[in-house]
Amino acid sequence: MSTSDATIVLAQMDWDRLGTSFQQAVVETLTMVAATLAIGGLLGLVVGMLLYTTRQGGVLENKPVYWVLNFLVNFIRPIPFIILLTAIGPVTDLLVGSRIGLEAAIVGMVVAATFGAARIVEQNLVTIDPGMVEAAKAMGASPLRIIFTVIVPEALGPLILGFTFMFIAIVDMSAMAGYIGAGGLGDFAIVYGYRSFNDEVTWITVAVIIVIVQVAQLFGNWLARKVMRR
Repeated sequence: MSTSDATIVLAQMDWDRLGTSFQQAVVETLTMVAATLAIGGLLGLVVGMLLYTTRQGGVLENKPVYWVLNFLVNFIRPIPFIILLTAIGPVTDLLVGSRIGLEAAIVGMVVAATFGAARIVEQNLVTIDPGMVEAAKAMGASPLRIIFTVIVPEALGPLILGFTFMFIAIVDMSAMAGYIGAGGLGDFAIVYGYRSFNDEVTWITVAVIIVIVQVAQLFGNWLARKVMRR
C-alpha cells in the first residue's frame, strides 16, 4: 500500500471513529447558539430599549436608570469572553449548579450576548428620526404606544441585521466555550484536529461553521430587506 493510500485509509478510519462525536459537537454548538440568541437576544433588546428610552430626551427619560444600565454595558461588554466565563463562575454555580458543561457555558454566553446586544439595539434606535417620536407625543400617544407603534417598527430592519451580526459573535463564543467542558465544534476542532495533528478534521469543522454562519447571514439579510420594503 502506498503512502497516499495509507493516508486515505487512516482518514476514513478517523471519520468512522469520530462521526458520532462530530454530530454531537454540531448539536452542542447549535444548542448553545440557539439558547443564547433567544435568551440573550431578548434581554439585550429590553436593556437596549431602556438605554434608548431613558436617555435624555427619551420617552421614559430617567437619568439614574440610564446611568446604571450604561455603566453595566460599558463595564461588561469589553471583558474578553473566556475571562468573563471565569469571573462569573460563582453566579453560574448558583444558577445551574456547576461552573463547567453546556449549561454553564450558556449562562456566560447569555451574559455576554445581553450586554453586547443592548449596545447594538441602542445604536440602531438612535438613528430613528426624532421628529417621528415627537409627532407621536404631540398626538397624545403613551410611551408604550410610541415604543411599539413607532420605535420598534421603524428600527426593525436594522435590528434584524444587528441580531444577525450578534448570531455570528455567538457562534464565535461557542467555539471558546469548550474550555469549560461545553463541547461544540470549537472544542472538537481543538481536541481531534489541532491536538491530534489532523488538519482534515480542523478544516471540515471550519467548513461547517462557515456554512452555519453563511446561512444565518443570508437569512438575516433577506428578512431585513423584506421588512424594510414594507
